[in-house]
Order: sequence, then structure tokens, then C-alpha cells
Amino acid sequence: MRGDVLFGAFDRGRYSTDASIYQIEPIGVALPKDIEDIEAAIALAREEGFPVIARGGGSSQNGQTLGEAVVLDTSRYMNQVLEIDKTAGTALVQPGIVLDELNRQLKGSGWYFPVDVSTSANATIGGMTGNNSAGTRSIKYGIMVHNVLEVEAVLADGARIVFGELPDDLATRPGRLAELARAMRALYANNAEEIALRIPKLLRKVGGYNLDTLGEPRQNLAKLLVGSEGTLGFFTRIKLKLHPVPKHKVGAICHFQRFYDSMDMTRFIVELGPSAVELVDRTMLDLARQIPTFRATIERLVRGAPDALLLVEFAGDEEAPLLQSLGRLEQLLADHGYSGSVVRALDAKSQADMTAVRKAGLNIMMSMKGDGKPVSFIEDCAVPLGDLAEFTDRLTKLFRKHGTQGTWYAHASVGCLHVRPILNMKDESGARKMRSIAEEAFSIVKEYKGSHSGEHGDGLSRSEFHGMMFGDRMVRAFEAVKDAFDPRGLLNPGKIVRAPKMDDRTLFRYKPGYHGLEVQTALDWSESGGFLAATEMCNNNGNCRKFEAVMCPSYQATLEEKDVTRGRANSLRLALSGQLGPDALVSDAMKDTLDLCVACKACRRECPVGVDVARMKIEFLHHWHARHGISAKSRLTAYLPRYAPAASRFAPLINLRNSSPALAKVAEKLTGMSAKRKLPAWRRDIYRPGPTKQAGKDVVLFVDCFSRYFEPENAGAARRVLEAAGYSVVEDASSRPLCCGRTFLSAGLVDEARVELTRLVYALGAEAERGVPIVGIEPSCLLTLRDELGAVVKKGPIQAIAKQSLLFEEFLARESRRGELKLALRANGPRKAYLHGHCHQKALGTMPDVLAALQLLPGLSVEVIESSCCGMAGAFGYEAEHYDVSMRMAERSLLPAVRSAPGDAWVLADGTSCRHQIADGAQRDAVHVARIFEAMLPS
Repeated sequence: MRGDVLFGAFDRGRYSTDASIYQIEPIGVALPKDIEDIEAAIALAREEGFPVIARGGGSSQNGQTLGEAVVLDTSRYMNQVLEIDKTAGTALVQPGIVLDELNRQLKGSGWYFPVDVSTSANATIGGMTGNNSAGTRSIKYGIMVHNVLEVEAVLADGARIVFGELPDDLATRPGRLAELARAMRALYANNAEEIALRIPKLLRKVGGYNLDTLGEPRQNLAKLLVGSEGTLGFFTRIKLKLHPVPKHKVGAICHFQRFYDSMDMTRFIVELGPSAVELVDRTMLDLARQIPTFRATIERLVRGAPDALLLVEFAGDEEAPLLQSLGRLEQLLADHGYSGSVVRALDAKSQADMTAVRKAGLNIMMSMKGDGKPVSFIEDCAVPLGDLAEFTDRLTKLFRKHGTQGTWYAHASVGCLHVRPILNMKDESGARKMRSIAEEAFSIVKEYKGSHSGEHGDGLSRSEFHGMMFGDRMVRAFEAVKDAFDPRGLLNPGKIVRAPKMDDRTLFRYKPGYHGLEVQTALDWSESGGFLAATEMCNNNGNCRKFEAVMCPSYQATLEEKDVTRGRANSLRLALSGQLGPDALVSDAMKDTLDLCVACKACRRECPVGVDVARMKIEFLHHWHARHGISAKSRLTAYLPRYAPAASRFAPLINLRNSSPALAKVAEKLTGMSAKRKLPAWRRDIYRPGPTKQAGKDVVLFVDCFSRYFEPENAGAARRVLEAAGYSVVEDASSRPLCCGRTFLSAGLVDEARVELTRLVYALGAEAERGVPIVGIEPSCLLTLRDELGAVVKKGPIQAIAKQSLLFEEFLARESRRGELKLALRANGPRKAYLHGHCHQKALGTMPDVLAALQLLPGLSVEVIESSCCGMAGAFGYEAEHYDVSMRMAERSLLPAVRSAPGDAWVLADGTSCRHQIADGAQRDAVHVARIFEAMLPS
């Protein structure tokens, strides 16, 4: 193969899970570059007799991509749009392209692909086709089987066939295609009555193979491959039906005090012709309020504490009819006794914000602390709308009978709800309850002539129940389809037909005997229930494999599973539970796994379950150094605060390195710092604290070592602005300046960081306890006091310091909101500023205050650069081994945006490393926000 072949234990471990409860280690993993690679792998599978499994984003809910097989992952290389036909409204794509990326490339064409699954940021079209995925707007656009026109696939026997519409006369079709078409026609003819009797008359029915499509007037075998979960052929190209982009959308958030009422009203709401009706239950709302990414949305758009919400959307090309539909909705609810229950969402932001909450439903639900989690196995049963309220009521009673409760969300419009009972799958009782609930729930579904598999496919969870739901004759028909396409059973065995028991605990992620190794941690993990429990929070949904966000910058640059949040958390979980051997935590493979984590903390905020790999990397490095020692390169960056006072005295000499290419190359060999970079220039005129000028309220100015020794003008600017605003600026004047410990934490030297932070706590604790703000200017340093401080130090007024620690802009914005900011600023003429936010500012939610502060500057208009990590991340981007990936991160969005900014515009970046990356990569000088404020002070 030309693509990558991964057979190491860590790689197999990372591909042993998806978003289900199962874990099966594959034989190995391959990342094909083209169809020829796929053909080569399948040819070898035939020769050696091993199975092959197709995988895309790895976000399946039911174990579809797991098995003791060679996994072929198409998401890294086979991810292109091959052709867009704007006239016909079609797109030809490779299987590994992600849905959001497809729609991004379609932007401006007037077309889009509307099968909008909640995992659209990481779900691949190949996976969606394999699972017959649906989405929010299926009531209007249908599901994948209605929107796939052709599928090119490689079969187990090596035949490469384009499956599409077939004529009645098959004489002109290739031999293998004609053979399969005749077999499927005969199969349908022999089972037509049984198919009509057994297949539910619902939109949402994806269980088994789509035998009912074989009887359609224009036979299209691509529809049989849709939903086949990679068991019939390996998809190589997929032709999609596109739809016109609606010009207008309006939304309504309908509040209900009783869950039953929301379900009962759905059938009436659907008659108004909405494009979507989505459910959000109280459990999800309560959990979302605890997640920083969603808290503001819930507080802004949700009234009180409803038991359920229905999110209703109307879409079309004219706005007036949509507003009329909204009015009819309000009247309908009022007529049924729900007057005033609707909050309108007319602006795009409100609609997008609430959609984001609903789309994150799985991850929000999985953010529950503890071993009990909402478990997916009956989650997308579908029933006729008229039975929906009664069905949900009966399921709720069923859960109660088994001593648990369910979480509810998703597609009320089509009677398909994602319901997950809360079970502890680490315990044998969890498996027993799961089977009992499944058997009873599916009996209820069958009673309503519903579907036990309405969206997420069969996989390991539901394939076993096809006999119960469809009858033995239909199961034999499914087996006949499998045997016609794949007689040796090489393609994804055990799915749809001949499946194992769904409650076989040897297939679970938490197998019998699962336990953690004894690990003495350096950080306090008690809030998560321990280090292992923190890694177990990752549910493998793959939300981190996205591109329109900060998380995860290294994955965005490499597209490797090991470099994504999920891959790192999985590797740590496997190591901490002993599944990779007793020394896996301190192995070279683990170091390689975490090497490209830039500690941006984006996962801390953007991962809905709060998997914090940045903190996990600190813990890992602590153990790594304890076993292997600390390198000279790590010492150089970690101990900078300690040797900085001495180094600054030799600033001109040290800085010669930047002006001499020869010295830079020598220094690279000695220090590991890339000769392609200019290092921060040391200053002899370092920042020195001045006497406090008594004016108004006290403010502690916390000056970090980067500002003190490299860019003293930033600290000076902050002090002058604070004094101009009438504050008494207090600074630490001890012989050794206070330090946040950031450089030590970045190197995993937790004990050294604890020394520095303990010193800081005792120095600033009294001021913090009496409410004095602690204002800092370097985000990575100041925000350490809000984030890691409590995990490193346990004694002293830690909470007070965390509460009082504010970035410069946060402080100004807060004082302005209180009406207490007395800062005279002069207009400096109209000017544009382009703002790049530091990763930690984004992760800890401080960017709104940065913008609010900048709005205080007269005549300044600000445009936020939508960027991920700049790629520098402290010392990371300076290191020779990381230079290339650092630049790839920066080139994704930051550097192109800076280069295109007008020459007379300000470029703003609070992070010292961000400013250096911009200078190196775009040859533009970026400045700290404090410098802009200083420039607008009266002369």
C-alpha cells in the first residue's frame, strides 16, 4: 500500500473503540491513499482470510466499525470532493470527506447536502452512507437512502462496481453487476409479501438491509448498499443528490412544563409543515447549564426550568410565509393551553446557538459524572407520531421498573427519539439491565409497528434482534443478500447478520476485571474522580475531529487519530487500566501520542464532556521525567523564570544568536530551538515595579516573566492605563519576582510549579481575600491562577486568588459594566484592528470581555480572526522538531488573515508567543491590547 499501515499496540488500541459501549482490538489499521490501496488490502484479505472493516470518523453508536479485522480508515487521505454538477445538483465524493467540509466547499453554489447529522463536523459521507444516517431535517429531505444516487464499491471478490439505477434489461451491464441484480430481483420476488408485512411503514427505518427498495419501479442497487454498514462492499466513491439552500429560516423554542405534553403536541406541530422539530429534555438543559460553551445560550433563550423544549424550524425562500407559520404555531399552542410558551429565534445566531446545543446532545448527556452514564442501545427507536406520547410514557415506566431513568432528545418530528437509560456498564448488573430493557422496549416498539433502528444502524447493539423484530424469514433474506455480495464473510462480519450477543461483556469497553493501575498522581484529580476517570469521560463521539473550531489544532494539521483529543484520551485510558502493559504510561509510544498536544486547552472548553488533555499532558510529563529524567531542552524552557534575572544582564550577547545564521544553527544543535526562528529578544531595560501612586481602588498588577524580561513596554502600558483610570497600582517588590509556574507546568515539573505557586499564594492571598483584583496581561500566566492553581496547591486562599485574577481587558470591561471606569480616551481617527485570541483566552471564555474592552476605544472597529492555535504554544513552535507542524497550524487561518489585513490596521494579540508567530510567519508586528489603550490616552 502507498498509504499508512499502523500495527503498533497504541494504534490498535486507538481504533478499538467508537462511540458505542464496545471495545474490540483490530488486527491492525491501514489508511489507504486511493482505490488501488483498497483493492490491494482486500486482495490480501482474500489470500490470508482476514476480515476488513471500513471506518470514517469512528462516531458510530453501535459498534459498526469494531472487530477483530484490519480497519481501513479513509478519513485521512480519501476525503476529496471529486465533482460538483451545479446544473444537475449532484456531487461525487470520496468516502472520507466530512459532511461539514462538503457543505463548506458547496458554499456559494446555491446547493448543499441537507442530511445534517449531529456529528456533521466529524461524520464522513462514507460512514453516513454505510449507516443510512438521517438528521434534524429528515422530515423535509429524507435520509441517506433518499439522497444517494450511486455508490462505487470494491467487493470482497475484487470486483469494482458502480451501483446505480438499472434498466429492466441487464444484458448491457457487467457480469458481476448483472449477476447481483438478478439475484436481488429473485430475492424480492420470493419475499415481496413478507417484506411488505414486516418492514415498518415509517421514514425512520434503517434496520437490516433495505429490501423494500428492491421493489421500487426504477431499481437502484445503491439503495441496498446504503445502510449495509460495510458488509456488502467497500465504498470508494459516492454520488449525492444536492438540494437548494433555503434563503430564510425562522425558529421557535416551545417550552413545556411536562415532558408528556411536548410529545403529545408534536403530531399537531408537524401538520404546520416545519423543516425540523427537535426535542431537548430537562436533563440535557441542566447539564448544558454546567458546560461553559452552552451556558450563555441556555440563560439567554430558555425561560425558567421547563421539563422539555421543542425546537421548531421553518425554512423557505420567502420570509413572510415563514413568519406566518410561526404565528400559526403560537396560536396552535395557545389553543391547546400553552399560551406564551414560545420564544422566537429569528436571528441566525440564536438559531445556530440552540442548534449547537441540540447537536451536542450525546456529548452533553455523557458529561454526567460518575460510573453511571446514558447508554446507547435502544436510543433511536421510531414509532408513528400518534403513538409517540404513549410510547415515551411507557418507556419511562420501564426504566423506573429497572431502577433507572432515561435521557431524551432528538427528532420529535419523525417519532425518533434518542433515549438513553442511565446504567453502570462497569458492573455486571448494568449488562443484565441493558438486555432486559432492550427486550421489553423492542416488544413495545413492535407493538406500535415501529422500528427498533431508526437512525444509528444495527452494529453490535441491535443486529441480534432482527429475528425478534422482522421474523426468521426476513433474517434468512438478509443472510441471502450478504452471501450474494460477500460469500466468504470477509467484510465487517457480525453486523446485520450472524451477530454476537449484544450483552457479551467480553466485547465491552469495560470488560470483566477492568480496573485501574496504582498511579501516584502529581496533580489533584479528585474533581474528576481520579486520573483514570478523567480519561474515561471521553465517549469517543469524535467531536474533537472538527475543523471550524480551536480544538484540536494538531489534528487539524496532521489528520492522525493519535493527534486528536479522543486518540490521546483513549491511549491514556488504556495505559492507566493496564491494557497496554505495565509501563505504557511512561513509554515512548505515549510520549509520541502526546508530543503534538500544544496545551491550548481548547478541549477543556469545546469538548462537551470536558476532557482536558492539556492537564493530562502535565501529569504524563511528570511521570515521564520521573522515569527518564529531564532533557536539557526542557530545563532551558522550564527554568526560565529562575535564570532570567541573570540572563537579562547579558542580553546583547545572547541576542547575537538572532542576527547570525551560523550562531542560530549552532544554538539549534545545543538547545533544540529551530534556526528558522528568531528567539524572543532579551532586554536589559527590564520592567521594574514602581511605587504605588495612591489614587482610587487598589489593583494588583501581576507582571509575568515574559513581559518583565522580553517586552517590558506591555507591562508599562498596562500600568499607565490603570493609573490613568484612577486606580492605585500595587506590585510585588520581592527580590525574586512572583511566578505563576507556567513554564514548569508545561514541562511537567509539577513540584517546581508548586513551589512558585505556593509563594504566589502567600504573597497575594491577603489582597485577594479583601477583594483586590489581580490583573495580568499574559493570558497563559494569569489564567494559570484560574485553572491549574487548585490542582497544584491545596492550602491557602486559592479560591479567592482564582476569583480575583483577571486579564487586563476583563478588568476594564467589568469596571465599565459597573459604571466605575473613569478612563479618558482620545479619538485617534477611525482605524481597523484585527484581533487574534490566545488559546487560553478562548478556552476560559474571556474573549467576549476582550471585545467589550476594545469597544471602549473611540473610532476603532475590530474584526476577530477566526483561528485555532497560532502554533507557537510557548516553546513548542520554537523547537526544531515541531517547526513544520507549528507553521501548518498557523497557515490554516491565522497567517493568511494577517497577511490580507490592510497595512495601516492594528494586529492585536495578547499572547507573547502569538505575536512572535505572526512576526515570523506574516512579517507583521502584532501588539498587546494594553498598547492600544496606552496610545489613546490623552497626551
